[in-house]
Amino acid sequence: MPPPPSSTKALNAILPLIAAGQAYEAHQKARTFASRYSKSGSYDVAIDVLYQSAMELFKAGHLGSGTDLSQFLIEVYELKDEKVGEESRARLTQLISLVGTEGTWRKTMIGGSIAWSAKHGIYATGDPGLHGFIGELFYKEQDFVAAEPHLIASGSRESAKTLANMLFTWSRNGAEPGTYASKGVIPYLLRGNILAARAFLSQFLSLLIGARPSVLATPSPVVINPAGSEAASPDELYLTTEPVLNFLQLAIRTCQRAKNPGVQAKQVQEMWVRLCGSYQSRRGLVAQPGYREALGEIGTLFFDLPPPRAAANNNALQDMMSSFLGGKPGGSGGPPKRTLDPPMQGITLD
Repeated sequence: MPPPPSSTKALNAILPLIAAGQAYEAHQKARTFASRYSKSGSYDVAIDVLYQSAMELFKAGHLGSGTDLSQFLIEVYELKDEKVGEESRARLTQLISLVGTEGTWRKTMIGGSIAWSAKHGIYATGDPGLHGFIGELFYKEQDFVAAEPHLIASGSRESAKTLANMLFTWSRNGAEPGTYASKGVIPYLLRGNILAARAFLSQFLSLLIGARPSVLATPSPVVINPAGSEAASPDELYLTTEPVLNFLQLAIRTCQRAKNPGVQAKQVQEMWVRLCGSYQSRRGLVAQPGYREALGEIGTLFFDLPPPRAAANNNALQDMMSSFLGGKPGGSGGPPKRTLDPPMQGITLD
């Protein structure tokens, strides 16, 4: 019985060519070997050949050849029906980190990686781990516009804190804090992600209070879950001189009550309507059309309120991103139907 196929023979023929400066020959050999292995069903061998070859090409500065093999690797992922996992994700993040910022090579790789993860993972907008890595990468390069949508799409606690650090810096260390805090909280709530919204706003407020203590209207936070409630620990709300920050804290905590056992739906609906109406009556940011539309979608998502009257382009998240200081919209066409994850346990406003 012949031994199982291995990538060793192929790599022994390819990698020395790269080291010798013969990138074109190495690239062609890698494609030939990978095609042969892929057609015979030896997908894992083809993947290893492409991954190892692409890495070495990137390290040698041959970005176009490395990107081509990386895209071929994603094609083999597709043929194999490779699911998103630690190993499959790690290959792509490693290659993305090596390609650098020159030209459009990295953009091509990011687009292909996210598209594969959306198709072969459980998240329609792409794998959160990939988004988180890409968002962090752009953040470290100070490319805040590129980082923002990936950090939002990731939705992890870590990405939410990074987004808060980024938006605080972007806001010139606290100028217009309500606007920049909204750029984090509202998109997370539109995705039903209360944990990320809370992590983001907690970090943003911590940075703001540290830089501008005068933003606090009262020196101590208000405890809104008194002792003896069902909550695991008291919840604190910081009353500030910025109405939008107060609104966002209350909005998150009101959304937490949605779908919570023991809380009457009608009661929490009325709380949301009163909260929005109170702050919208003061004019300002919360009363702007894009903001109103976003809050209407959140009301539908969390509180089963009737959807806001449809506009020509009824994508509240797009409107938020495009209206807040020129943030780029996330796509085109109507938004997908939003669904709400089960509520976190043990969180109330009582």
